[in-house]
Amino acid sequence: MLTGVPLFLLQLVVILALAVLLGRLAVRFGQPAIVGELTAGILLGPSVLGQLAPGWASWLPKPGSGALIDAVAQLGVLLVVGLAAAELDLGRLRAQAGTLVRISAWAMLLPLALGAAAGYVVPAALMGPEGDRLTFAAYLGVALCVTAIPVISRTLNDLGLIGHRVGQLTLASGACQDAVAWILLAVVGAAATSGVDAGALGLTVMWLAVMFLVALLLRPLAGRVLSTAEQAPTMTTSAILIIAGALVAHLAGLEPAVGAFAGGLVAGAARGEGMRHLETLRTAVIAVLAPVFLAFAGLHLDLAALGDPVVALTAAGLLVLAVGGKLAGGYIGARTSGIPRWESFAIGAGLNSRGLIEIIVATVGLRLGILTPATYSIIVLIAVATSLMAPPLLRAAFARQTFDEPNGVRHGRGESERDQPDLHRPGHR
Repeated sequence: MLTGVPLFLLQLVVILALAVLLGRLAVRFGQPAIVGELTAGILLGPSVLGQLAPGWASWLPKPGSGALIDAVAQLGVLLVVGLAAAELDLGRLRAQAGTLVRISAWAMLLPLALGAAAGYVVPAALMGPEGDRLTFAAYLGVALCVTAIPVISRTLNDLGLIGHRVGQLTLASGACQDAVAWILLAVVGAAATSGVDAGALGLTVMWLAVMFLVALLLRPLAGRVLSTAEQAPTMTTSAILIIAGALVAHLAGLEPAVGAFAGGLVAGAARGEGMRHLETLRTAVIAVLAPVFLAFAGLHLDLAALGDPVVALTAAGLLVLAVGGKLAGGYIGARTSGIPRWESFAIGAGLNSRGLIEIIVATVGLRLGILTPATYSIIVLIAVATSLMAPPLLRAAFARQTFDEPNGVRHGRGESERDQPDLHRPGHR
């Protein structure tokens, strides 16, 4: 019977190999890779292998067991979050502030409110042992308001729309929403661990403000260092910044992923060759560490829980709220910015994708004791379902558009060019 390091290496080989294989298979069928990578964990977990061959499943890592592979998965989470923050173009966000604020506010606050309201209706049996009703409702609101930049970025790129106004606004708005969501998650996490205490929450907000202020102040120095370094030092320094941010956040009583996001903001100051080196690090993380995390997340997923009518009904209700909130929020925010209706729908459809970010949030909720395994399964299934919806919804929206100019600017059918907002005019900055 293998134990220790040999067991860890066997687990890593099997989980990574199956995750990559099924991830590539999902991509071949036009689906996000996370679908296949999660499926690897489901096949190896209690839902399939645990039922068919319990003896074979016994050598796989169990949730909360402190297995070495859990540490590898957590490292993957931190680097994925940090590198997502590094992709933020703060200059572009400032240049399109008015439009982004409207889209981000509607697309975030509507599902946030719907999720929080649902938190007061969900049966108490689906609340984790560490979550009171207020904390659970706040967490559910955060879980429903996040979006997944990697999934939608890939979809837009496949459709040749990454440089289109819809693509740029969707990515920038999603980045804004996720930045706020990580902050809210830190506050909810603090409430779960120390209780809903005004003094403790005030201290959490203060640490958050200090951490992000320091990150912004360090960006100019980091930009000079990372933009001139060679590949290996740039990648190593960026990883150190992200992991150090996670450590500082943990020591301050915050969720480590929030600190990783702040560290990623610092690393994102790289320019030129430095940014290309960051892309190399991102490729390595997405290719190796992210599949391990996603497969490990799948090991937590017990689909048998959905056989309970209460759980199944709750899952269906939360999925409707999640999809409806994002679609309606993105659409309303875009329309109030003067964007045509089908482009507005496309923005809402893009922001509806939860992907990897939602799964990270679900993992945090399970670890903090806010979620039960059944509720965790519901949140993960929402992440998968919304990721599967994004490509066909975007294609449907853009099927109603026609290219009028060679540079790829699209105009909705029946809508004139004067109705198209110009992001370079003062009213759309």
